[in-house]
Amino acid sequence: MDPILLSRIQFAITVGYHYIFPPMSIGLGLLLIILEGLYLKTKNPIYEKLTKFWVKIFALIFGFGVASGFVMELQFGTNWSQYSRFVGDVFGSPLAAEGIFAFFLESAFLAVLVFGWKKVSSKMHFFSTVMVALGAHLSALWIIVANSWQQTPAGYHIMANGGFTRAEITDFWAMVFNPSTLDRLSHTLSAAWITGACLVAAVSAYHLLKKVNIEPAKQALKISILVLFIASLCQLVTGHSSANGVARNQPSKLASLEGHYKTGPADMYLIGWVNEKQEITYGIKLPGMLSWLVSWNTKTPIKGLQAFEKGDRPPVNIVFQTYHLMVVFGMFFIFISSISLFFFKNGKIYNTKWLLIPYLFTILFAQASNQLGWISAEIGRQPWIVYGLLRTKDAVSATVSGGEVLLSVILFGCIYLLLFSVFIWLMFRQIKKEIV
Repeated sequence: MDPILLSRIQFAITVGYHYIFPPMSIGLGLLLIILEGLYLKTKNPIYEKLTKFWVKIFALIFGFGVASGFVMELQFGTNWSQYSRFVGDVFGSPLAAEGIFAFFLESAFLAVLVFGWKKVSSKMHFFSTVMVALGAHLSALWIIVANSWQQTPAGYHIMANGGFTRAEITDFWAMVFNPSTLDRLSHTLSAAWITGACLVAAVSAYHLLKKVNIEPAKQALKISILVLFIASLCQLVTGHSSANGVARNQPSKLASLEGHYKTGPADMYLIGWVNEKQEITYGIKLPGMLSWLVSWNTKTPIKGLQAFEKGDRPPVNIVFQTYHLMVVFGMFFIFISSISLFFFKNGKIYNTKWLLIPYLFTILFAQASNQLGWISAEIGRQPWIVYGLLRTKDAVSATVSGGEVLLSVILFGCIYLLLFSVFIWLMFRQIKKEIV
């Protein structure tokens, strides 16, 4: 039993489970601001009812997100001690900032958001809603800073002490605004807005199909689809910018994302399968399109995977497939939200089953897209856990055996399955309630 592989599997399970919740809380926080803001402006009681309804779901998501986040971070000290020793001085700052400026802000105002109705003024309650949503967004900022430093290290130097090497910050702001932070932050936030919009749209479509909570569902669907449309277009722009950043800073990842082996003008594949002969079969491609997207010139050479040593190449096919599936979901969101806006003109969408039914699954598609994006980004960085500085195989704890990790993988898997079942049960119980 390979402790490296098992440690990676365990981390993937815990991070993947945790990452179900932050995008929903970030996106739903934005929707809560819109709903409560509309209530303050129009005094329409429907918006107040919708806000109260979704605040309860937000609190549920927040609670499960916090609980799963603690477990995720504990692994740094158990399974990844060498990694923790190497990056501890760098990661300490953004993780501390996330706790002080984001988590504390979000938690402090959450009680007012949930229990403050009729106890504080309407403006104070709205301010609390804004602060909770801001805290969720700031939390994303500092976590992205930490993760982006692993992708594109900056503002550091390497120190040797007692036979160990570690990275130390030399320029805090260079570390914060490393070459990939802003691209990855904007892409992650737009994905979170999509997730929140899809959650509200899915529940609203469910209510309309069941013919319950009709008027609140109509208003929530209209707002969520508009947010989905705008966020999807933002996702397209930020995705292109992020890919260009990968081309500059992580050429081996870009090559694996597109299955590009030979240095030269590069095609862009819509679908395909990367085989062991270093070629794509069953593929549909746009000739020269990858080169054009990177440099606006179809003849621009793109560095291929053959330019890298075999030990420095990511596992290509899984990166290729997860990336392309993520793009498919992104285009689907643009497509369905565009069609829906057209149907809003005459109000037909509320009774159009063939359009409402797909919205029931959009939250699943959004979550799948988030997970696929994370997988392609993290596996695409391999074999490095800190790009160009520390290999994954050198980052694990030397004293943890494969059997111990396997046991913890099984236990975590069972516990997370139980917790997720409880979450789904609680979520559906709340969704089925009347909006009053």
